[in-house]
Amino acid sequence: MELLGHILILIGSIFSLLGAFGILRMPDIYNRLQAGTKATTLGALSLILGVGLANPAFLGKSILLILFIVLTNPISSSTIARSGRRADIPMLKNAVVDAYAEKVGKTQAAADKKRSNRADADDPQTAVKEANV
Repeated sequence: MELLGHILILIGSIFSLLGAFGILRMPDIYNRLQAGTKATTLGALSLILGVGLANPAFLGKSILLILFIVLTNPISSSTIARSGRRADIPMLKNAVVDAYAEKVGKTQAAADKKRSNRADADDPQTAVKEANV
């Protein structure tokens, strides 16, 4: 069991390193998020399971940590990507598919229009022009 634990620690370290390289090399936040989430999740799971197998006293805690990561990583990465879209962080210019824009469609266009109207209302120059009319 201890040898298997050390092998899993090595595999987890390699995946974590590859995930870090993916974060550095990817061009935009959405690709970086994908590289970081998938590779580092697999790396962290392997590392934690390896520690649990190498030292059986930590196996119960390792399983709890693995469950926590498996439950929270998809939610956190989805939330980060969605907040990036809402903050109008652009995708890569030659992106092939923008599933969020296709799904949101007209609703997003209405929200953008509402946001621009709100920005115009907050602009002091616009307020002065409206007051003079």
